[in-house]
Amino acid sequence: MAPAPEAQDKTPRRATLLAYALPAVPLAAIALPLYVIVPTFYADHLGLSLAAIGTVLLLIRLFDAASDPVIGWLSDRVSPTFGRRRTVFVLSLPLTALSAFMVFWPPSTAGTGYLAFWGILLSIGYTVTLLPYTAWGAELSTDYRGRSVVSAFREGATLLGTLVAIVLPFAVGMEAIDGFHGMAAVAVLTLLALPAFGFLAVGVVHEPANRSRSRLPLLDSLRYLGRNRPFLRLVAAFLLNGFANAIPATLFLYFVSERLGAEALRGPLLFGYFLCGILGVPIAVWVAARFGKHRSWCGAMLLACVVFFFSGFLGTGDIAAFAVICALTGVLLGFDLALPPAIQADVIDCDTALSGEQRTGVYFAAWGLATKLSLALGVGLVFPILAWSGFVPGSDAVVPAFALDTLTMLYAWLPILPKLAAIAIMWNFPLGETAQTELRARIEASAPVGPLV
Repeated sequence: MAPAPEAQDKTPRRATLLAYALPAVPLAAIALPLYVIVPTFYADHLGLSLAAIGTVLLLIRLFDAASDPVIGWLSDRVSPTFGRRRTVFVLSLPLTALSAFMVFWPPSTAGTGYLAFWGILLSIGYTVTLLPYTAWGAELSTDYRGRSVVSAFREGATLLGTLVAIVLPFAVGMEAIDGFHGMAAVAVLTLLALPAFGFLAVGVVHEPANRSRSRLPLLDSLRYLGRNRPFLRLVAAFLLNGFANAIPATLFLYFVSERLGAEALRGPLLFGYFLCGILGVPIAVWVAARFGKHRSWCGAMLLACVVFFFSGFLGTGDIAAFAVICALTGVLLGFDLALPPAIQADVIDCDTALSGEQRTGVYFAAWGLATKLSLALGVGLVFPILAWSGFVPGSDAVVPAFALDTLTMLYAWLPILPKLAAIAIMWNFPLGETAQTELRARIEASAPVGPLV
């Protein structure tokens, strides 16, 4: 029997939040390697060119983009007894686990076709898993501050899974494609942990109440989406900030090994970055409770711009300075992970109050699309530019000075521009705690409300 819903909890109980957060661990073990380690692994050990990998990953995301609205719409419309969020989530687990296993443990003969086929399946499966999972979390709390706590639990688990995904490849080793290597360890972990934690979550965590008062035709649904101005502002800022974050994430391994000359420290530095991210999540919740979620996020992005600016002046041997930069930006990562999804849950209230249908799945589909587009743009842009500059991965030859300068500018300074644009969009965001509390009261009372500007 499914657990009964907790009676209008503003913030669910800690045991509920822990059970809900667990699947985020293996999901994170999929996300980080796919965009940070897989490109380098396929280039160095399977001989694929950077341009080919960047093109394949971009095409995968573009293909997958078409599935997001469909999956979001279905997750809102299906109404099984087990729950619309939990049903779609649990049915997706086998596909996601298997396709991740195949991508992370490829045969030595794998080429671009192999990466494209299994990458597409993984991207689709990951969407079908993640979209109802995040929508589920957005509906677990109706409180402005409580939503930050739910998001913090999930994103804290995400960072824990990210740390595992960092440690395993480097601890086991990635020197050869044959046998059991570091990426194979991540593959086995995903295959076992994702179904296990997923089934545990659906057995413990309740299905939130559906506050829909009506069902909208597709065209009306899209029209209401376009009228939700807070959402349009938020998703634009999220896309810009996600693009800014995707660039250094894609280039991190090359920057440390080639610019700083510290290939052996790539794993420890990456581990320290995400460890500080875990510390940053509760700090983000604390700051947001005092200054509001959108202003706290803007402040964190601004500090990240300042810190990243100085990384462009680093060179060979500047390990200590870069470690400090990793620690500071890691803490700020906690803000990037915990606060935007909590703001997204508030933005959905605008649509629910106005349209009469609670369409969290559709909104998180648009959110997921922005995430994938930002990541794909990062890979699709920087890898071809690096190849043009003369940067050749896995080569024993000395990297040309122009290629190193290009790598540095892409890593350190290019991300600042989209971050500043995101700050400008979000600084005077109209949906704070008072406005969200009023929206929830009107939703519960089934009263109409006018659009925010």
